Amino acid sequence: MSLPDLPAPFLARPLAHRGLHGGDTPENSRAAFVVAMDGGYGIELDLQLSADGQAMVFHDYDLARLTGHKGAIQTKTAAELAALTLKNGEGIPTLAAVLALVNARVPLLIEIKDQDGTLGPNVGKLEAATAAALANYRGPVALMSFNPHAIYEMARIAPSIPRGLVTCDFKDDEWALTAPARRAALAEIPDYGPTGSCFISHDREDLSNPAVTLLRAAGCPVLCWTVRSPTQEKAARQVAHNITFEGYLA
Repeated sequence: MSLPDLPAPFLARPLAHRGLHGGDTPENSRAAFVVAMDGGYGIELDLQLSADGQAMVFHDYDLARLTGHKGAIQTKTAAELAALTLKNGEGIPTLAAVLALVNARVPLLIEIKDQDGTLGPNVGKLEAATAAALANYRGPVALMSFNPHAIYEMARIAPSIPRGLVTCDFKDDEWALTAPARRAALAEIPDYGPTGSCFISHDREDLSNPAVTLLRAAGCPVLCWTVRSPTQEKAARQVAHNITFEGYLA
């Protein structure tokens, strides 16, 4: 299995969580990405799948919070999603559109969202769309997911793209659809080696996790999420090599 390294730019500048958003600038919007680039920051963003198989830059499964329209993002085509507006009037962008906008200026940390809430093997379509969009992109990019199956799939179809795992203690209600035994196993980060991962992005509140300590000691780059103040940043950097941040200027 190919084992690419995490490119150096991912450790050289903080990563703006869903772009540098706030106020009238929505998360995961083109405007948020421009502000992040202008500030010299890297960018973290999220991918969901459209009804017609496009990788869309959007965090939530449901459209309501960010667009005011009810329903799952998976039920609408890319064209329909482009016609829905975020609070600054922009439509929901495709990954391809964001890649064209960024144009290799800053590192892009891309999270492939789990598509059914179970962190199971129901993967393939979003991963294929992601690989297709990135096929000719030459800027610094890395892929990650809470679902190891997504990263196994990316290792299979796009082995040259750096990949990693988003990790935490998996105790929150957010993971209620995932079996308790599966959650307990994932908290120990057993898939890091088998997936050919070259980094983790771990919950800043769980950086004392023994699994993180062992991986860091073995040379694994540790990123963390989500830092929201200088105080939190100072604490996180005792363990993490870099941070994903929002709500202040890191």
